[in-house]
Amino acid sequence: MRSRIGIGLIGFGTIGTGVVKLLSQHQGLLRERVGVPLELVKIADIDLERPRGVKVKPGSLTREATEVIHHPGVDVVIELIGGIEPAKGFILEALRAGKPVVTANKALLAQEGREILDVLRETNQELGFEASVGGGIPIVKAMREGLVANSYKYIYGIINGTSNYVLTMMETEGLSFQEALTDAQAKGYAEADPALDISGVDAAHKAAILATMAFGRYFSLSEVYVEGLEGMDLRDIRYAKELGYRVKLLALIKGGPQVEIRVHPTLIPSDHSLAKVDGVFNAIYIEGDAVGPTMFYGQGAGEMPTASAVVADIVDIARDLLKGVRRRVPPFSYENLERDVQVKPMDEVVTRYYMRFTAQDRPGVLSKISGILAKRGISIESVIQKGRRERGTVPVVMMTHEAKERDVRLALSEIDNLEVIGGKTVLLRVEDGRRRC
Repeated sequence: MRSRIGIGLIGFGTIGTGVVKLLSQHQGLLRERVGVPLELVKIADIDLERPRGVKVKPGSLTREATEVIHHPGVDVVIELIGGIEPAKGFILEALRAGKPVVTANKALLAQEGREILDVLRETNQELGFEASVGGGIPIVKAMREGLVANSYKYIYGIINGTSNYVLTMMETEGLSFQEALTDAQAKGYAEADPALDISGVDAAHKAAILATMAFGRYFSLSEVYVEGLEGMDLRDIRYAKELGYRVKLLALIKGGPQVEIRVHPTLIPSDHSLAKVDGVFNAIYIEGDAVGPTMFYGQGAGEMPTASAVVADIVDIARDLLKGVRRRVPPFSYENLERDVQVKPMDEVVTRYYMRFTAQDRPGVLSKISGILAKRGISIESVIQKGRRERGTVPVVMMTHEAKERDVRLALSEIDNLEVIGGKTVLLRVEDGRRRC
Protein backbone atom coordinates (compact mmCIF):
# COMPACT_ATOMS: atom_id res chain seq x y z
CA MET A 1 0.00 0.00 0.00
CA ARG A 2 1.38 3.41 -0.97
CA SER A 3 1.96 5.79 1.91
CA ARG A 4 1.73 8.87 -0.29
CA ILE A 5 1.37 10.05 -3.92
CA GLY A 6 4.30 12.08 -5.20
CA ILE A 7 3.56 15.01 -7.53
CA GLY A 8 5.95 16.57 -10.03
CA LEU A 9 5.12 19.94 -11.60
CA ILE A 10 6.53 21.32 -14.85
CA GLY A 11 5.57 25.01 -15.17
CA PHE A 12 5.46 27.27 -12.11
CA GLY A 13 3.48 30.10 -13.70
CA THR A 14 0.06 31.41 -12.75
CA ILE A 15 -1.78 28.08 -12.86
CA GLY A 16 1.16 26.17 -11.43
CA THR A 17 1.24 28.58 -8.51
CA GLY A 18 -2.46 27.99 -7.96
CA VAL A 19 -1.88 24.22 -7.89
CA VAL A 20 0.87 24.63 -5.29
CA LYS A 21 -1.45 26.80 -3.21
CA LEU A 22 -4.28 24.27 -3.34
CA LEU A 23 -2.04 21.31 -2.49
CA SER A 24 -0.71 23.26 0.49
CA GLN A 25 -3.85 24.99 1.77
CA HIS A 26 -6.08 21.91 1.37
CA GLN A 27 -3.45 19.38 2.36
CA GLY A 28 -5.52 17.90 5.19
CA LEU A 29 -8.78 17.87 3.24
CA LEU A 30 -7.16 16.20 0.24
CA ARG A 31 -5.52 13.59 2.46
CA GLU A 32 -8.90 12.72 3.95
CA ARG A 33 -10.49 12.43 0.53
CA VAL A 34 -7.69 10.46 -1.10
CA GLY A 35 -6.55 8.40 1.87
CA VAL A 36 -2.86 9.36 1.71
CA PRO A 37 -0.99 12.68 1.39
CA LEU A 38 -0.45 14.30 -2.00
CA GLU A 39 3.18 15.38 -1.73
CA LEU A 40 4.68 17.96 -4.08
CA VAL A 41 8.14 16.48 -4.70
CA LYS A 42 9.71 18.46 -7.54
CA ILE A 43 8.94 21.66 -9.51
CA ALA A 44 10.58 22.70 -12.79
CA ASP A 45 10.52 26.19 -14.29
CA ILE A 46 12.92 28.39 -16.22
CA ASP A 47 12.40 31.32 -13.84
CA LEU A 48 13.07 30.26 -10.25
CA GLU A 49 13.64 33.75 -8.85
CA ARG A 50 10.25 35.38 -9.45
CA PRO A 51 8.25 35.75 -6.22
CA ARG A 52 5.06 33.69 -6.27
CA GLY A 53 3.71 34.11 -2.75
CA VAL A 54 3.89 30.40 -1.92
CA LYS A 55 6.40 28.34 0.00
CA VAL A 56 7.93 25.18 -1.41
CA LYS A 57 10.30 22.66 0.12
CA PRO A 58 14.01 23.54 -0.08
CA GLY A 59 15.65 21.69 -2.94
CA SER A 60 12.37 21.00 -4.76
CA LEU A 61 12.97 23.59 -7.49
CA THR A 62 14.86 22.86 -10.69
CA ARG A 63 15.24 24.27 -14.18
CA GLU A 64 15.32 20.80 -15.73
CA ALA A 65 11.99 19.17 -16.57
CA THR A 66 13.66 15.78 -16.90
CA GLU A 67 14.53 15.91 -13.19
CA VAL A 68 10.81 16.04 -12.49
CA ILE A 69 9.89 13.32 -15.00
CA HIS A 70 12.50 10.81 -13.84
CA HIS A 71 12.52 11.57 -10.12
CA PRO A 72 11.92 8.24 -8.33
CA GLY A 73 9.56 9.91 -5.86
CA VAL A 74 7.27 11.41 -8.52
CA ASP A 75 4.20 9.31 -9.30
CA VAL A 76 2.19 11.87 -11.33
CA VAL A 77 3.58 14.54 -13.69
CA ILE A 78 1.75 17.84 -14.26
CA GLU A 79 2.50 19.82 -17.43
CA LEU A 80 1.53 23.51 -17.22
CA ILE A 81 3.95 25.28 -19.54
CA GLY A 82 1.53 25.41 -22.49
CA GLY A 83 2.32 25.55 -26.20
CA ILE A 84 3.32 22.66 -28.43
CA GLU A 85 7.02 22.15 -27.77
CA PRO A 86 8.68 21.38 -25.45
CA ALA A 87 5.39 20.50 -23.71
CA LYS A 88 4.62 17.59 -26.06
CA GLY A 89 8.09 16.12 -25.58
CA PHE A 90 7.78 16.29 -21.81
CA ILE A 91 4.35 14.63 -21.80
CA LEU A 92 5.46 11.81 -24.10
CA GLU A 93 8.64 11.29 -22.06
CA ALA A 94 6.63 11.07 -18.83
CA LEU A 95 4.14 8.59 -20.29
CA ARG A 96 6.94 6.39 -21.62
CA ALA A 97 8.59 6.57 -18.20
CA GLY A 98 5.46 4.92 -16.82
CA LYS A 99 3.96 8.00 -15.21
CA PRO A 100 0.44 9.37 -15.69
CA VAL A 101 0.16 13.00 -16.77
CA VAL A 102 -2.14 15.93 -15.99
CA THR A 103 -2.22 18.87 -18.40
CA ALA A 104 -4.21 22.02 -19.13
CA ASN A 105 -2.76 22.24 -22.65
CA LYS A 106 -5.76 22.59 -24.98
CA ALA A 107 -3.68 23.69 -27.98
CA LEU A 108 -1.48 20.61 -27.73
CA LEU A 109 -4.44 18.23 -27.43
CA ALA A 110 -6.26 19.85 -30.37
CA GLN A 111 -3.24 20.03 -32.67
CA GLU A 112 -0.98 17.13 -31.71
CA GLY A 113 -3.36 14.95 -29.75
CA ARG A 114 -3.22 12.00 -32.11
CA GLU A 115 0.42 11.31 -31.26
CA ILE A 116 -0.33 11.58 -27.55
CA LEU A 117 -3.24 9.15 -27.95
CA ASP A 118 -0.95 6.66 -29.69
CA VAL A 119 1.51 6.77 -26.79
CA LEU A 120 -1.32 6.47 -24.26
CA ARG A 121 -2.36 3.23 -25.96
CA GLU A 122 1.23 1.96 -26.05
CA THR A 123 1.87 2.69 -22.39
CA ASN A 124 -1.63 2.06 -20.98
CA GLN A 125 -1.16 5.25 -18.97
CA GLU A 126 -3.63 7.90 -17.85
CA LEU A 127 -4.05 11.49 -19.02
CA GLY A 128 -6.03 14.12 -17.13
CA PHE A 129 -7.03 17.28 -18.98
CA GLU A 130 -10.04 18.69 -17.12
CA ALA A 131 -8.39 22.12 -17.00
CA SER A 132 -8.10 22.31 -20.79
CA VAL A 133 -11.78 23.18 -21.29
CA GLY A 134 -13.87 25.54 -19.20
CA GLY A 135 -11.35 26.29 -16.45
CA GLY A 136 -12.96 25.23 -13.18
CA ILE A 137 -16.11 23.82 -14.81
CA PRO A 138 -15.96 19.98 -14.52
CA ILE A 139 -17.22 19.44 -18.06
CA VAL A 140 -14.70 16.73 -19.02
CA LYS A 141 -15.61 14.57 -16.05
CA ALA A 142 -19.30 15.17 -16.69
CA MET A 143 -19.03 14.00 -20.30
CA ARG A 144 -16.65 11.16 -19.51
CA GLU A 145 -18.73 9.74 -16.67
CA GLY A 146 -21.94 11.54 -15.74
CA LEU A 147 -23.35 11.69 -19.28
CA VAL A 148 -21.82 8.48 -20.60
CA ALA A 149 -25.25 6.90 -21.25
CA ASN A 150 -26.21 9.66 -23.68
CA SER A 151 -25.94 10.18 -27.38
CA TYR A 152 -25.21 13.88 -27.83
CA LYS A 153 -27.62 15.94 -29.89
CA TYR A 154 -25.73 19.19 -29.57
CA ILE A 155 -23.21 21.06 -27.45
CA TYR A 156 -23.21 24.86 -27.38
CA GLY A 157 -20.39 26.55 -25.50
CA ILE A 158 -19.33 30.01 -24.40
CA ILE A 159 -15.80 28.83 -23.73
CA ASN A 160 -13.64 31.92 -24.05
CA GLY A 161 -14.01 34.45 -21.26
CA THR A 162 -12.12 37.25 -23.01
CA SER A 163 -14.46 37.27 -26.00
CA ASN A 164 -17.52 37.01 -23.79
CA TYR A 165 -16.34 39.97 -21.71
CA VAL A 166 -15.73 42.07 -24.85
CA LEU A 167 -19.21 41.35 -26.23
CA THR A 168 -20.80 42.02 -22.84
CA MET A 169 -19.11 45.42 -22.56
CA MET A 170 -20.07 46.35 -26.11
CA GLU A 171 -23.72 45.63 -25.39
CA THR A 172 -24.07 46.91 -21.83
CA GLU A 173 -21.70 49.90 -21.98
CA GLY A 174 -21.97 50.85 -25.65
CA LEU A 175 -18.24 50.44 -26.22
CA SER A 176 -16.70 49.83 -29.61
CA PHE A 177 -14.91 46.53 -30.15
CA GLN A 178 -11.50 48.15 -29.67
CA GLU A 179 -12.62 50.04 -26.57
CA ALA A 180 -14.01 46.88 -25.01
CA LEU A 181 -10.85 44.93 -25.81
CA THR A 182 -8.66 47.66 -24.32
CA ASP A 183 -10.82 47.58 -21.18
CA ALA A 184 -10.42 43.79 -20.97
CA GLN A 185 -6.64 44.14 -21.23
CA ALA A 186 -6.57 46.84 -18.56
CA LYS A 187 -8.47 44.55 -16.16
CA GLY A 188 -6.31 41.53 -16.90
CA TYR A 189 -9.04 39.63 -18.73
CA ALA A 190 -7.17 39.74 -22.04
CA GLU A 191 -3.52 39.14 -22.85
CA ALA A 192 -1.29 41.86 -24.27
CA ASP A 193 -1.59 39.85 -27.50
CA PRO A 194 -5.23 38.69 -27.45
CA ALA A 195 -5.15 37.11 -30.92
CA LEU A 196 -5.91 33.52 -29.84
CA ASP A 197 -8.97 34.63 -27.88
CA ILE A 198 -10.39 37.21 -30.28
CA SER A 199 -9.77 35.09 -33.39
CA GLY A 200 -11.82 32.23 -31.96
CA VAL A 201 -8.86 29.81 -32.09
CA ASP A 202 -8.78 29.30 -28.31
CA ALA A 203 -12.46 28.32 -28.36
CA ALA A 204 -11.82 26.10 -31.40
CA HIS A 205 -9.13 24.16 -29.49
CA LYS A 206 -11.70 23.44 -26.79
CA ALA A 207 -14.42 22.62 -29.31
CA ALA A 208 -12.18 19.97 -30.90
CA ILE A 209 -11.63 18.35 -27.49
CA LEU A 210 -15.36 18.35 -26.68
CA ALA A 211 -16.20 16.87 -30.08
CA THR A 212 -13.63 14.11 -29.58
CA MET A 213 -15.23 13.21 -26.26
CA ALA A 214 -18.75 13.39 -27.66
CA PHE A 215 -18.37 11.40 -30.87
CA GLY A 216 -15.56 8.93 -30.36
CA ARG A 217 -12.94 9.88 -32.88
CA TYR A 218 -10.09 12.35 -32.72
CA PHE A 219 -10.97 15.77 -34.15
CA SER A 220 -8.16 18.24 -34.75
CA LEU A 221 -8.19 22.02 -34.85
CA SER A 222 -8.01 21.90 -38.65
CA GLU A 223 -11.50 20.34 -38.75
CA VAL A 224 -13.14 23.19 -36.82
CA TYR A 225 -14.66 26.08 -38.78
CA VAL A 226 -13.56 29.30 -37.05
CA GLU A 227 -14.57 32.95 -37.22
CA GLY A 228 -13.58 35.44 -34.54
CA LEU A 229 -14.72 38.82 -33.30
CA GLU A 230 -12.41 40.92 -35.46
CA GLY A 231 -14.46 43.71 -36.96
CA MET A 232 -17.48 43.16 -34.72
CA ASP A 233 -19.66 46.28 -35.05
CA LEU A 234 -21.66 47.74 -32.19
CA ARG A 235 -24.53 48.38 -34.59
CA ASP A 236 -25.05 44.66 -35.13
CA ILE A 237 -25.18 44.00 -31.41
CA ARG A 238 -27.83 46.71 -31.07
CA TYR A 239 -29.88 45.49 -34.04
CA ALA A 240 -29.71 41.93 -32.69
CA LYS A 241 -31.07 43.18 -29.38
CA GLU A 242 -33.98 44.87 -31.17
CA LEU A 243 -34.77 41.56 -32.80
CA GLY A 244 -34.75 39.74 -29.45
CA TYR A 245 -31.23 38.25 -29.64
CA ARG A 246 -27.82 38.61 -28.05
CA VAL A 247 -24.52 38.03 -29.82
CA LYS A 248 -22.14 35.46 -28.32
CA LEU A 249 -18.98 33.81 -29.60
CA LEU A 250 -20.27 30.24 -29.57
CA ALA A 251 -18.69 26.87 -30.09
CA LEU A 252 -21.35 24.72 -31.75
CA ILE A 253 -21.04 20.94 -31.95
CA LYS A 254 -23.97 19.05 -33.45
CA GLY A 255 -24.56 15.37 -33.93
CA GLY A 256 -26.17 13.76 -36.93
CA PRO A 257 -25.15 11.78 -40.01
CA GLN A 258 -22.24 14.22 -40.13
CA VAL A 259 -20.92 16.21 -37.16
CA GLU A 260 -20.82 20.00 -37.20
CA ILE A 261 -17.95 21.65 -35.33
CA ARG A 262 -17.79 25.40 -35.64
CA VAL A 263 -16.90 28.56 -33.69
CA HIS A 264 -18.24 31.96 -34.68
CA PRO A 265 -20.24 34.98 -33.43
CA THR A 266 -23.83 33.80 -33.12
CA LEU A 267 -27.23 35.35 -32.43
CA ILE A 268 -29.08 33.44 -29.73
CA PRO A 269 -32.51 34.31 -28.28
CA SER A 270 -32.32 36.67 -25.32
CA ASP A 271 -34.30 34.25 -23.17
CA HIS A 272 -31.93 31.32 -23.82
CA SER A 273 -29.87 30.28 -20.78
CA LEU A 274 -26.61 30.94 -22.63
CA ALA A 275 -27.69 34.49 -23.49
CA LYS A 276 -27.61 35.31 -19.76
CA VAL A 277 -23.93 34.35 -19.39
CA ASP A 278 -21.98 37.60 -19.16
CA GLY A 279 -18.50 38.89 -18.45
CA VAL A 280 -15.65 36.42 -18.20
CA PHE A 281 -17.87 33.49 -17.26
CA ASN A 282 -18.13 30.34 -19.37
CA ALA A 283 -21.05 28.00 -19.92
CA ILE A 284 -21.53 24.75 -21.81
CA TYR A 285 -25.06 23.75 -22.79
CA ILE A 286 -25.49 20.09 -23.68
CA GLU A 287 -28.49 18.11 -24.82
CA GLY A 288 -28.30 14.34 -24.56
CA ASP A 289 -30.96 12.02 -25.89
CA ALA A 290 -31.63 10.58 -22.42
CA VAL A 291 -30.89 13.41 -19.99
CA GLY A 292 -32.28 16.27 -22.11
CA PRO A 293 -30.78 19.74 -21.78
CA THR A 294 -28.12 20.45 -19.14
CA MET A 295 -25.92 23.49 -18.57
CA PHE A 296 -22.56 23.81 -16.83
CA TYR A 297 -21.62 27.32 -15.72
CA GLY A 298 -18.64 28.86 -13.95
CA GLN A 299 -15.30 30.59 -14.21
CA GLY A 300 -13.55 29.50 -17.37
CA ALA A 301 -10.09 30.75 -16.51
CA GLY A 302 -7.99 32.17 -13.71
CA GLU A 303 -5.42 30.86 -11.29
CA MET A 304 -7.58 29.10 -8.71
CA PRO A 305 -10.51 27.84 -10.84
CA THR A 306 -8.10 26.23 -13.30
CA ALA A 307 -5.93 24.89 -10.47
CA SER A 308 -9.07 23.32 -9.01
CA ALA A 309 -9.51 21.33 -12.22
CA VAL A 310 -5.84 20.26 -12.26
CA VAL A 311 -6.01 19.01 -8.68
CA ALA A 312 -9.25 17.16 -9.44
CA ASP A 313 -7.37 15.18 -12.10
CA ILE A 314 -4.52 14.50 -9.68
CA VAL A 315 -6.99 13.10 -7.16
CA ASP A 316 -8.65 10.83 -9.76
CA ILE A 317 -5.28 9.42 -10.81
CA ALA A 318 -4.11 9.09 -7.20
CA ARG A 319 -7.19 7.03 -6.35
CA ASP A 320 -6.50 4.72 -9.28
CA LEU A 321 -2.85 4.31 -8.23
CA LEU A 322 -3.90 3.44 -4.70
CA LYS A 323 -6.29 0.77 -6.03
CA GLY A 324 -3.68 -0.60 -8.40
CA VAL A 325 -5.70 0.11 -11.53
CA ARG A 326 -4.98 2.05 -14.72
CA ARG A 327 -7.30 3.76 -17.15
CA ARG A 328 -10.40 2.75 -15.24
CA VAL A 329 -12.07 5.50 -17.27
CA PRO A 330 -10.73 6.14 -20.80
CA PRO A 331 -9.38 9.71 -21.05
CA PHE A 332 -11.73 10.68 -23.90
CA SER A 333 -14.64 8.49 -22.74
CA TYR A 334 -14.21 5.90 -25.55
CA GLU A 335 -11.94 2.87 -25.29
CA ASN A 336 -10.94 3.39 -28.92
CA LEU A 337 -11.27 6.67 -30.79
CA GLU A 338 -11.84 4.95 -34.11
CA ARG A 339 -15.46 5.64 -34.95
CA ASP A 340 -16.24 6.46 -38.57
CA VAL A 341 -17.58 9.97 -38.10
CA GLN A 342 -17.32 12.67 -40.76
CA VAL A 343 -17.35 16.44 -40.30
CA LYS A 344 -20.02 18.26 -42.26
CA PRO A 345 -18.42 20.76 -44.67
CA MET A 346 -19.28 24.33 -43.77
CA ASP A 347 -20.87 24.84 -47.19
CA GLU A 348 -23.45 22.19 -46.26
CA VAL A 349 -24.42 23.66 -42.88
CA VAL A 350 -28.05 24.74 -42.64
CA THR A 351 -29.05 27.49 -40.22
CA ARG A 352 -30.73 30.89 -40.08
CA TYR A 353 -28.89 34.10 -40.85
CA TYR A 354 -28.66 37.76 -39.88
CA MET A 355 -27.57 40.06 -42.72
CA ARG A 356 -26.84 43.79 -42.65
CA PHE A 357 -26.61 45.46 -46.04
CA THR A 358 -25.34 48.98 -46.66
CA ALA A 359 -27.76 50.01 -49.40
CA GLN A 360 -28.49 53.19 -51.32
CA ASP A 361 -31.69 54.86 -50.22
CA ARG A 362 -33.68 54.59 -53.44
CA PRO A 363 -36.61 52.61 -54.82
CA GLY A 364 -36.10 49.02 -55.95
CA VAL A 365 -33.09 48.20 -53.80
CA LEU A 366 -34.94 45.84 -51.49
CA SER A 367 -36.51 44.02 -54.39
CA LYS A 368 -33.08 43.48 -56.00
CA ILE A 369 -31.69 42.04 -52.77
CA SER A 370 -34.71 39.83 -52.10
CA GLY A 371 -34.74 38.66 -55.71
CA ILE A 372 -31.17 37.41 -55.55
CA LEU A 373 -31.84 35.70 -52.22
CA ALA A 374 -34.98 34.07 -53.61
CA LYS A 375 -33.04 32.81 -56.62
CA ARG A 376 -30.83 30.87 -54.20
CA GLY A 377 -33.81 29.53 -52.24
CA ILE A 378 -33.30 31.87 -49.28
CA SER A 379 -36.52 33.20 -47.77
CA ILE A 380 -36.68 36.34 -45.64
CA GLU A 381 -38.24 36.19 -42.18
CA SER A 382 -38.06 39.89 -41.27
CA VAL A 383 -36.57 43.21 -42.43
CA ILE A 384 -35.50 46.32 -40.55
CA GLN A 385 -34.58 49.46 -42.50
CA LYS A 386 -32.94 52.24 -40.53
CA GLY A 387 -32.69 55.96 -41.22
CA ARG A 388 -30.47 57.48 -43.87
CA ARG A 389 -26.75 57.65 -43.19
CA GLU A 390 -23.91 59.39 -45.00
CA ARG A 391 -23.87 59.50 -48.81
CA GLY A 392 -27.50 58.46 -48.99
CA THR A 393 -27.00 54.90 -47.75
CA VAL A 394 -29.13 53.09 -45.20
CA PRO A 395 -28.49 49.94 -43.17
CA VAL A 396 -30.94 47.19 -44.08
CA VAL A 397 -31.12 44.27 -41.67
CA MET A 398 -32.65 40.97 -42.73
CA MET A 399 -33.29 37.77 -40.82
CA THR A 400 -33.68 34.68 -42.96
CA HIS A 401 -35.36 31.34 -42.52
CA GLU A 402 -33.13 28.28 -42.65
CA ALA A 403 -30.77 28.23 -45.61
CA LYS A 404 -27.64 26.43 -46.72
CA GLU A 405 -24.32 28.20 -46.16
CA ARG A 406 -23.19 27.72 -49.76
CA ASP A 407 -26.34 29.34 -51.11
CA VAL A 408 -26.01 32.26 -48.73
CA ARG A 409 -22.39 32.85 -49.69
CA LEU A 410 -23.18 32.76 -53.40
CA ALA A 411 -26.11 35.14 -52.95
CA LEU A 412 -24.06 37.65 -50.95
CA SER A 413 -21.25 37.54 -53.48
CA GLU A 414 -23.74 38.63 -56.13
CA ILE A 415 -25.47 41.20 -53.92
CA ASP A 416 -22.21 42.84 -52.81
CA ASN A 417 -21.35 43.48 -56.47
CA LEU A 418 -24.53 45.50 -57.05
CA GLU A 419 -24.00 49.23 -57.66
CA VAL A 420 -26.65 50.00 -55.05
CA ILE A 421 -24.67 48.24 -52.28
CA GLY A 422 -22.06 50.37 -50.57
CA GLY A 423 -19.93 47.78 -48.78
CA LYS A 424 -19.48 44.16 -47.81
CA THR A 425 -22.56 42.66 -46.18
CA VAL A 426 -22.28 41.70 -42.52
CA LEU A 427 -23.27 38.05 -42.03
CA LEU A 428 -23.95 36.41 -38.67
CA ARG A 429 -25.50 33.02 -38.00
CA VAL A 430 -28.51 32.45 -35.79
CA GLU A 431 -29.17 29.56 -33.39
CA ASP A 432 -32.46 29.19 -31.57
CA GLY A 433 -31.73 25.94 -29.75
CA ARG A 434 -33.89 23.76 -31.98
CA ARG A 435 -32.47 20.49 -33.24
CA ARG A 436 -30.98 20.54 -36.74
CA CYS A 437 -28.70 18.08 -38.54
